[in-house]
Amino acid sequence: MKALLFDIFGTVVDWRTGIIRAGEAFGAAHGVSLDWPQFADDWRALYQPAMERVRSGGRAFVKLDTLHRENLDTVLARHGVTGIPEPALADLNFAWRRLPPWPDSVSGLTRLKTRYILGTLSNGNISLMVNLAKYGGLPWDVILGAEVAQAYKPTPESYLRSAAALDLPPEEVALVAAHNNDLQAARTVGYKTIFVPRPTEHGPGQTIDLEPAEDWDLVVEDLNDAADKLGC
Repeated sequence: MKALLFDIFGTVVDWRTGIIRAGEAFGAAHGVSLDWPQFADDWRALYQPAMERVRSGGRAFVKLDTLHRENLDTVLARHGVTGIPEPALADLNFAWRRLPPWPDSVSGLTRLKTRYILGTLSNGNISLMVNLAKYGGLPWDVILGAEVAQAYKPTPESYLRSAAALDLPPEEVALVAAHNNDLQAARTVGYKTIFVPRPTEHGPGQTIDLEPAEDWDLVVEDLNDAADKLGC
């Protein structure tokens, strides 16, 4: 392996905690009272359906920021939230650029970077990933993924074009992810696979991705454990 590419939302950053906190601040500023954990879950629940329209050819490729904003408008309308100034809505949408890393993420990535090329392989667009990295201190060498590939995971193109951007064959790249379906898709095109469980990604009642679903190339406890096992 020469490069480690990372899923981001859920694997490297704690999106749910970040969106809950952003919702609470938004509510306090604008007099909106909602169940903010449910709001975060409802917003995230629209993520895959929105991307599926692109994957299926139902619409041209658009950045994730655009999909997030469309989904935010949908969720707020469902909850009867209206009359919010546009700058406040734009700022809430950019909460996805201000998500907290998991406690082991920065230290683990910093160690892994001593031996491997590190990059994103996220459905997030370039500006989202750059701002998220600046916010959380994430030490990437390169930003890859959906916008570079013009394809959303788990389409084969999203993985193949990301590896090609590094002039590497897929077998010299590993995907690091907390999601078994992401790893399955990456393995299908030749990537190595590293599973890191994030058992509270979806909150205290999480029931998915608690264990590896296949015999992945490496299973780790967290990113510092990954650094230990990879000799970093």
